[in-house]
Order: sequence, then C-alpha cells, then structure tokens
Amino acid sequence: MLAGRFITIEGIDGAGKSTQVERVAARWRAAGLEVVRTREPGGTPLAESLRELVLHRTMDTLTETLLVFAARRDHLREVVEPALARGAVVLCDRFTDATFAYQGGGRGFDLTVLAQLEHWVQQGRQPDLTFWFDLAPEIAARRRAAARAPDRFESEDIAFFTAVRQGYALRFGAAPRRVARIDAECTPEAVAAQIDAALEARGW
Repeated sequence: MLAGRFITIEGIDGAGKSTQVERVAARWRAAGLEVVRTREPGGTPLAESLRELVLHRTMDTLTETLLVFAARRDHLREVVEPALARGAVVLCDRFTDATFAYQGGGRGFDLTVLAQLEHWVQQGRQPDLTFWFDLAPEIAARRRAAARAPDRFESEDIAFFTAVRQGYALRFGAAPRRVARIDAECTPEAVAAQIDAALEARGW
C-alpha cells in the first residue's frame, strides 16, 4: 500500500526534521521498499546549483520564488516522478508548502501568483502525506544557533519565522487530510511516536 507514495516533511529551520527522516527511511528500507530521500530546493545537479543561489545570494522575492520553482520543476522531472512511476517511496525534505510558508508567509509574496506557479510547475502533483514539524520560532532559533552557521534564511529574525509558521498553518488548514501536525517541541522519542501513530492511522 505504501509503494509509489510521495511523502514530504515540512517545518521551520531547527524543527528537527533530519533526524526523523532518516529513521523513517530506515524503517521502510527494512521492509523491502525502495526509498528515495531527497530535498528541496535541490535533489538534482541543476536544482542544487539553484539552491546555493537561493540560500546565499541576495535577490528580490520574485527572483527567489522563480528560482525555487525552477529547481522544483527539474526535481520533479528528473527524480520524483520517475521514482514514483517505478513504485518507490519518495521522502522529500520540503516541497511547495515551504514556498507558501517562506516566500508567501515570510516574504509576503502574492499567494495567488504562488498558486499559479504551483499549477504550472507541478501539473497536479501533490504529496500523499505531509508531516508538519511545528515548533515555536524562539525554540527553533536556539536550536539553530547551537547547530551551524546560518544561511540567508536562517539569519532572519523571529518576526520572519513567526510569519513563516503562520504561512504553514494557513496552507495546512486548507489540506487537513493530507497533513499530520507533529509537535516538534517534544523529545525525539515523542516525535517519533507521533510519526508512527500518523503512519499507522493510514495503514502504512
């Protein structure tokens, strides 16, 4: 039942997604499934090059948004769609929800334009399930400071990440059946238990 599924992981920087993604991937590989782990922006040589520009070069919001969707188009064509077609489980760190949250919520970019770009680029492709790692921006900021040097997004202030969190909430409020909200303030063990419960509820 799980083969050929597209699953995404969302949340603000510092929410602890990476640890849990690997645990879920290992669980499904142990069950004999092909699991493709990937990320956005990124996942192909072209998309990774565009990612570097988005994360580290100064640009206006329209340019940033177009680069993100250009990376997504290449990623879908080269990685996601072929993997789904052969029956793999695609586990992706961020997808279009992040664009609505970061560029739409954080940057204040026009949501109507984002929706049009989503339609053009994805041609109906949406995740089968999205885990939203929801975390207060203040806590996420402390975690990021202890983990790594910040990129262009991670250097933003609490107000920006508060708007990003609100962007996620708005996006997911429109798709409650697709999204499993994870309380990312919990211990890693408690977060893992929430993920397992969401998967079990879907028979996965």
